[in-house]
Amino acid sequence: MADRVAERPLSPAPAEPHRKPRPPSGGSGLLSGPGARSIGLMAALLVLAGALLASVLVGYQQLSVADVYIAYAGFTGSDTDLVVRHLRVPRTLAGLAVGAALGVSGVLVQGVTRNPLGDPGILGINAGAALAAVLAISVLGVSALLGYVAFAFLGAAAAACAVYAVGSLGPDGAGPVRLALAGAAISALLGSLTSAIILRDRASLDEYRFWVVGSLAGADGAALLQALPFLTAGLVLAVALARPLNAVALGDELARSLGTRLWLVRGASALAVVLLAGTATAAAGPIGFVGVAVPHIARALVGPDHRWVLPWSAVLAPVLLLVADVVGRVVARPEELQVGIVTALVGAPFFILLVRRRRAAGL
Repeated sequence: MADRVAERPLSPAPAEPHRKPRPPSGGSGLLSGPGARSIGLMAALLVLAGALLASVLVGYQQLSVADVYIAYAGFTGSDTDLVVRHLRVPRTLAGLAVGAALGVSGVLVQGVTRNPLGDPGILGINAGAALAAVLAISVLGVSALLGYVAFAFLGAAAAACAVYAVGSLGPDGAGPVRLALAGAAISALLGSLTSAIILRDRASLDEYRFWVVGSLAGADGAALLQALPFLTAGLVLAVALARPLNAVALGDELARSLGTRLWLVRGASALAVVLLAGTATAAAGPIGFVGVAVPHIARALVGPDHRWVLPWSAVLAPVLLLVADVVGRVVARPEELQVGIVTALVGAPFFILLVRRRRAAGL
């Protein structure tokens, strides 16, 4: 009996069905589980509401909630009403829009290039906007803020397209390393051209130096309305890219095995970054470190899933920008520090710490 059992041919084990690798859906963030992340996001929205209120009320002229209400419900044309309607509220709304745009575009750049130190400037956004603004001032004589904002946006878009075109050369297309190198090269070229122009034209230098430092002080309601369609389109496109970016984070080969069209994801990401960061840079100047720092903070809280990192970054970035703007108004009274200076002072230590941690980890 035992010999018969031993001689009986063994049937092959059933093959396990092929399973495709899945992109990360959770992570090791401080907030584990959709419920905790949702509650945390609502708490972050409350913090954002507080930052918005502080941005309206705090400054050289202290305001109250009653002053804001009267400025809209019973406008009399007083100095307080004018400050509320033409200075504080547009400035606060600009901080909200610019902050959200920088935070989301930072997530997109870091996701599509797989570069944790990446920000919108890596795609030439800042350099292209700066050169176009200087050309508008020096060559065309544009002096109105709204005028060179439009040129700055076009310059940002053109620079990003050039970076993507150069990074796409070769049989493998636009890889993360190619995009980063192309962005660095084109940014250096455009920066040199900008420096050459402003060093020869003192008037351009005077106009340019206020814009290039990054500031919300010149926010204009009409400019915000014109920028709203671009920002909305960029945010909608970013939301649509959340799942594909999760696949891209696994590497090109695994992303292709999941059916991800890498060229389409990278192209759409570049377009979204141009719409978001290009508009933000054109409106407020090149504000640094927000697009670098906020995505890392969001990932530390909710993990690597872009479906959570994107909304968290869209909330946390305006908080950081508005708080920095309020601090800049308070610490140098009766003058003020531009928000770009404050974010640089806060962000530089964070950037150094991030680099040191990655070097210690051998990355």
